[in-house]
Amino acid sequence: MQYTNPVIPGFHPDPSICRVGEDYYLATSSFEYFPGVPIFHSKDLVHWRQIGHCLTTEQQLPLTGAWSSGGIYAPTLRYHDGWFYMVTTNVSGGGSFFVKAHNPEGPWSEPIQVAQKGIDPSLLFDDDGRVYLQSPTTGVEGDGIYQCEMDLETGGRRSESRLIWKGTGGAHPEGPHLYKINGLYYLMIAEGGTEYGHMETIARSNQPFGPFEPCPHNPILTNRSMGNGIHATGHADLIEAHDGTWWAVCLGIRTVSYPMGHHLGREVFLAPVNWTSDGWPVVGNNTHIEPVMDAPKLPQVLWPDKPPRDDFDDEKLDMMWTFLRNPAGGSWSLTERKGYLVLYGQAASLDEVGTPAFVGRRLCHFSCRAVAKLEFEPQHDGEEAGLTMYMDEEHHYDLAIKFIQGRRKLIFRRTVGSMQMVELRDCPEGAIELQFQALPEKFVASFRSSQTGEIEMGWGETHLLSTEVAGGFVGVMAAMYAISEAQNPAPASFDWFDYEPFQ
Repeated sequence: MQYTNPVIPGFHPDPSICRVGEDYYLATSSFEYFPGVPIFHSKDLVHWRQIGHCLTTEQQLPLTGAWSSGGIYAPTLRYHDGWFYMVTTNVSGGGSFFVKAHNPEGPWSEPIQVAQKGIDPSLLFDDDGRVYLQSPTTGVEGDGIYQCEMDLETGGRRSESRLIWKGTGGAHPEGPHLYKINGLYYLMIAEGGTEYGHMETIARSNQPFGPFEPCPHNPILTNRSMGNGIHATGHADLIEAHDGTWWAVCLGIRTVSYPMGHHLGREVFLAPVNWTSDGWPVVGNNTHIEPVMDAPKLPQVLWPDKPPRDDFDDEKLDMMWTFLRNPAGGSWSLTERKGYLVLYGQAASLDEVGTPAFVGRRLCHFSCRAVAKLEFEPQHDGEEAGLTMYMDEEHHYDLAIKFIQGRRKLIFRRTVGSMQMVELRDCPEGAIELQFQALPEKFVASFRSSQTGEIEMGWGETHLLSTEVAGGFVGVMAAMYAISEAQNPAPASFDWFDYEPFQ
C-alpha cells in the first residue's frame, strides 16, 4: 500500500511526534493563533485526527500584541512515565516553557518556565532519570545548539548550558532533537533556514554533552533542487513504530505558479527511515520526500471524514476553528442565537496587528470552496462582516457586507502591502451567501442571495498571499470576521460555513 504526502495538509509546521504503545501523537506550531499547539492522534502514522490543543487559556497563551508569525514557535511533544510533556516558546512574551498532561486531549497544566534561553526547545528523558533540555541560541561559545540538565519540577537548570553542536555550517541551526538509540546519543537538527535551502543533519556521541561526531553523509533529509513539487523539507522528528520500523515526520511546502510560491503554509510530511550498516539514519528516498511513498505495514485505521458543513448547532466550537490572537470577551457566541455563530465587530480591523472578531480555519487544499451564510443588518457607517482569505494584516482578500453612507454594500477588497483595491455593489436584502472558490493560482469571490443567482465580485492571485510575497511562517486562513467601532455593534450571524475540496 502507498500513502500520499502531506499526511496533515495546511498550515501545520514544525511537527513533533511521540508514541504510547500503538498510539501516535503529534503537535505542531500555531504562532499568533489561539488556541495554541494543536494535537493529533493516529494509529498508523498516515491517518490523523485532531484531538485538542495544548494551550487553551489566555493564562497559558497570552497573545495580545503578538506580531504576525509571532507567538508559539516549534513545540516538542514527549511521553514519559505516564505524562505527556509539550515544551515550546512564546516569542511574543513568556519565553520557553512546558506544560504536561496525563491525557493528550487535556487538560494541560499551567506553564512551567524553563531557565535556558532560545527557541525550538526539546527534551530527552534519559535512562538514568536525568532530563536534558536542548535549544538553539547564542551563548558565550557562539551560535548553535545548547543543552543543560533540567529540573523537571521547576524548569530550572541542574547544570550550566553548554554548546553541544554548531551543525555542519548551514544557516540557522535550529529545531534540535536528542535521542538515545542503542546506547548512543543522536542529535538531529534543521539547518539552512526554513525556506528552499532547508535540510536535516545529524551527529552522535556516547555522552549526552558530546563531543558529537557528524554523520558522514549529511544532510540526511533535503528536497533542495528537486522537481517533484515538494520543497523546504526539514525540522524533522524521528519515531520508532511499534513494529520496529523507523519513520520521520517533517515540515515541507507544496508550491504552485511561476515564480514558485506557497500559500497553504508549511505542512506535515511522513517518510520512512532506513539505517546504514554503520548506524546512521537516512530519511525518505535517499534523503528525499516524495508525493507518494510506501505506507507503514501497520493496520490501517481511518477516522470519519468531517462533514463539509458546520451548522454551529453545538455549544462549543469545533477544534478546527481558531481565533486571531486571544479573542476579546463578548466578541463571539454560539449560544446567543441557537444554530448560529454570532460575531460582534471589534474596533481592530484586518489591516492591523490587533484582535478583530475572527473565527477561521486553515486552508488545506489548492482547490476548494469556502462558503458562509451571513445575516447582518449594520446600523453604523463602517460596520462590516464577511469572509476573508487571510495571510496577515498586509495580505488578505475580503468579501463582506459593509454599511456605507446609510446603505448595505457588498465589498470585495484585495490588500497587498500598501496597495488596496476595492470593488463595491449594492447588497440585496436578507441573508447573503459569501463564497471564495480557491483554485491553485487564484481566489474567486462571489455571492448569492434569495433574489439573485451566483454573482462574481472579482478575484485575486494566490501568489500575492504566499509566503514568498508576505514573508512569515504561517499559511492562509479562511475566516469569518466582523469589524465595528460602535459601542453596540450589530450582530453578524453566520448560519453555517461550508468547506469542500474538489479536483
